Amino acid sequence: MTRDGAIDEYHARLAPADREIADRLAAEIERGLPAATGKVWHAHPVWFLDGNPIVGYSRLKDGMRLMFWSGQSFAAPGLEASGSFQAADVLFVEADDVDTDAVAAWLAESRAIQWDYENIRRNRGLVKRTAF
Repeated sequence: MTRDGAIDEYHARLAPADREIADRLAAEIERGLPAATGKVWHAHPVWFLDGNPIVGYSRLKDGMRLMFWSGQSFAAPGLEASGSFQAADVLFVEADDVDTDAVAAWLAESRAIQWDYENIRRNRGLVKRTAF
């Protein structure tokens, strides 16, 4: 697992309550996806496996959003569909809202269930399921 220092800079700019959520999420992601590479991508922390975006979080008006790029395909409950592809997310308002068991389940699924976002341009805007 490698983590870009820009993620720490992102956390440093957050309000204390948001930073607590972000720190908790980063720790869970790094525990659940030890082979992933984390960096700031499109202005928020995202972790990648083999160049494919897997999970990230960002500050929204109502709280911190945890998003899984392939989350609509997960069996574990608790994520809401987001966008027009396969992404799904959940919103946390306080650090105590972070259900680490649920996050661990989603992270486990994210290793096995991935849609190929890395090659979306090559696939003419279509996301295809990767073979694992």
